[in-house]
Parts: sequence; C-alpha cells; structure tokens
Amino acid sequence: MSVLLGLFLSFLMLSLLAVGGAITVAPEMHRLMVEQMGLLTDAQFNASIAIAQAAPGPNVLFVAVLGYQAAGLAGAVATFGGIMLPSTTLALAAARWGQARRDRRGVLAFKAGMAPIVIALMFATGWLLSAHDPTWQLAALTAGAALLVWRTRLHLLALILMGALAGGLGWV
Repeated sequence: MSVLLGLFLSFLMLSLLAVGGAITVAPEMHRLMVEQMGLLTDAQFNASIAIAQAAPGPNVLFVAVLGYQAAGLAGAVATFGGIMLPSTTLALAAARWGQARRDRRGVLAFKAGMAPIVIALMFATGWLLSAHDPTWQLAALTAGAALLVWRTRLHLLALILMGALAGGLGWV
C-alpha cells in the first residue's frame, strides 16, 4: 500500500511539471521507478513506453502501462490517477482563463516562451530512450525522425512504421 501511495503522490507532483505532456517528465519517472524504487528495469520502462505509444489513444497511456508493469492494476490506477488529476484540473482552469484573455500580451508571451521549454523536455525524453544502447544507426534514425517532424507534415504514424521497419530489419 505504501508503494501505491508513493507512486500516486510522486505522479501527482510530476503532473504539475509535465508541461507539454506526460512524456516530457519520463526521465524523472525513469529515475523514480527504475533507479530509486527499483520497480522496473530499463528494458521494462522502455517497452512500456513503446507499447503505449504504439497503441491508439492518448499519449499519456504510457503512465498507466508503467504503473501496471510496476504494481498491477492498482499501480496503473495510482500512476494514471496521479498524473491526470492535477494536470486536468489546472488545464481546464487555465484554458478557461486564457481563452477569455487570449489577445493579451502576457498570454501571447507565455505561449511563445513555453515552446522552447517543451522542445527541450522532449529532447531529454528522446535522449533517455535512445541512450541505453547508443549506435550510429539509432542516432541517425532519431535525428532523421526529428528532422522529418520539424520540416515536413509527415504523419507520426508513418514515422512509427519506419522505426518499426528499421527495427524489424535489424538496422537498429
């Protein structure tokens, strides 16, 4: 029970730091669940994110998969409830406030200032997920995917398919 409460409270706090989505705090989730609590291995952590990202639905589902891997159904409820409760409440309140004041200079500046933070957090997550077995092929695939997302309107499912194909062919 103390593990579930610890997971719930930790993910409750992480929810407030997850600017840009839950995936942006994946490095801290890794530190907590793999290194500090020892609930998952590196391979389980990476597989949980990959499985959830490949499934249809919201990207935040990986949090429930991590919780399930760590402590079963109760772990999934603890992690998913913890990550969703504060962020959902805060997002709803902020969206209503921001929509009513969308043309104010401060609101526009806030939106512009958050973009580089979200990009840096996403980079940290990509680094964590690809750094466990660094090869030049994996680095090239990661850089190529980032470039395609940045410069084209290629659908993300096409990139996932290309990554799966590269893995299936043994390139990475």
